[in-house]
Amino acid sequence: MFRGLFSADNPVVRFFGRIGMIWLLDLMFLVTSIPLVTMGASFTALTYACMKLQMDEGEPISNYLHSFKENLKQATAIWLIYVLAGAMLVSGFVFWNQADSGGLKLGWAVVLALTLLYVISITWVFAIQSRFVNTIQRTIAYSFLLPFRHVKETIMILIMVMALVYVNLTTIVLVNFATLSFGIGAVCYLNCFFYREAFRKYIPDEEPIAEESEEADDADRDSIS
Repeated sequence: MFRGLFSADNPVVRFFGRIGMIWLLDLMFLVTSIPLVTMGASFTALTYACMKLQMDEGEPISNYLHSFKENLKQATAIWLIYVLAGAMLVSGFVFWNQADSGGLKLGWAVVLALTLLYVISITWVFAIQSRFVNTIQRTIAYSFLLPFRHVKETIMILIMVMALVYVNLTTIVLVNFATLSFGIGAVCYLNCFFYREAFRKYIPDEEPIAEESEEADDADRDSIS
């Protein structure tokens, strides 16, 4: 009886084991993001490792480190591009907030529309980077294209991300700590269900395969067509 209770096949044991893995991946994300400039690679590695965890492929920490190393250069460049673009959008809001002209509403509308596109793109770009081999330009371009090909998944991803942001802006410090120590990984893990559903069209032979070798990891990073 007790042997079955603590068996690795027990759903309860598997559930808490999965929670523990998400927690470890969250900690890995925090550690590798400390320089800040590496956050793009950290988001990429976290997404990749969460997808592999859902499919029970490989070892989560090894998957994370493999993806982080593989994508460090390109994901960092993408991250810096988005940081610069984000700074420009903030400057646009500040400018139009201080402006006193007839074009105020139009200016606000333009910046707001660009910000929405920016948010949609950044929620997809590192997931795309984690699963497909493309140039920086093509990866960013696909981060604007795929969300509108997969509207249902995009809406769910945005709801998850905005809920996390809202909770942390309106609640106590304890929630902020919980988000840092587990919430980022949990939201990424949940969003990976939607990413995988969207990517299945471009990786049609993707199936849950246990114990996939590390040499095969590059095989499922293909170009989007």
